[in-house]
Amino acid sequence: QVELVESGGGLVQTGGSLTLSCIVSRLTFETRAMGWFRQAPGKERTGVSCIHAYGGVIDYLDSVKGRFTISRDNAKNTVYLHLNTLNVEDTAMYYCAHFAGGFCGSRSSPERGVDYWGRGTQVTVSS
Repeated sequence: QVELVESGGGLVQTGGSLTLSCIVSRLTFETRAMGWFRQAPGKERTGVSCIHAYGGVIDYLDSVKGRFTISRDNAKNTVYLHLNTLNVEDTAMYYCAHFAGGFCGSRSSPERGVDYWGRGTQVTVSS
């Protein structure tokens, strides 16, 4: 059974940091793009950041540039999202996404090409 399992979420104070992990099982990983998306209560899901199979990165949200960093470890079939200088607007459920190909969705269509989703990990930032 295909699995994308996120972990690392939690409750953190403003200015704090977290590292999210997503372990992928029973899917091709090394030659596929991987992304992180988030959905805040009452809002639509939005792309956060994505890493192409070759390692290039797209940050979909201007608000996370310089604060969030996506990385991948192909030996561990794992993609990470390092979250720094968190603020209350970052509170959301964070989802890992596996793409059918080696390239991420564009900034205008970040979900284009996603074939599998994780169940999410909650990040809550308190003031």
